[in-house]
Amino acid sequence: MSLPTVDANYRFIAAYNEVNARVAQRQQALALYVSLIVSLLAALVALRPSPTAAQAPVEWLILGFPVASVCFAFLNYKAERAITNLRTFLSTLERLGGAHERLPSYNTDPKWSRNANKARRYHDHASAVLVAGGNLVGLGAANAIYPQRFSEAPAFLYVSAALALLSFLAVLLTPRWSYVPD
Repeated sequence: MSLPTVDANYRFIAAYNEVNARVAQRQQALALYVSLIVSLLAALVALRPSPTAAQAPVEWLILGFPVASVCFAFLNYKAERAITNLRTFLSTLERLGGAHERLPSYNTDPKWSRNANKARRYHDHASAVLVAGGNLVGLGAANAIYPQRFSEAPAFLYVSAALALLSFLAVLLTPRWSYVPD
């Protein structure tokens, strides 16, 4: 008795639904990142020095800016790799029986894929601007609000800036892992 097989059309639909889910996850990661940065900024302002308040450990708080950025870069990379893998699978399905020679093939024909990748680069540019801006605003605000603290312990600021730069570069390099048809 032969086992039933799943038709290529159903496999294509399932893979394309997964691509859409990964794109949605990528957008959710971006929204989460923005929420974290705004929350960290609010915490910095709320903890600003006053004569009656105890000194808050803001040196540790500023590490939250680059840590959020690094996590976002990892999530962005994960989504890009998953999308690339799924689009490679979709391209394979589009070529079954030479269908890509008779029908438009979004994942197989370079003209469609190139245009799709160009449009998706705007997400990467927006992400890079948010990572750079979020870290610059956060670390700059921390240094402006707590200049004495960071002049006494500059290592926190340097480590935060280095991690922020690495995450910015990782986000900028994300397009290197984008899908390109064979």
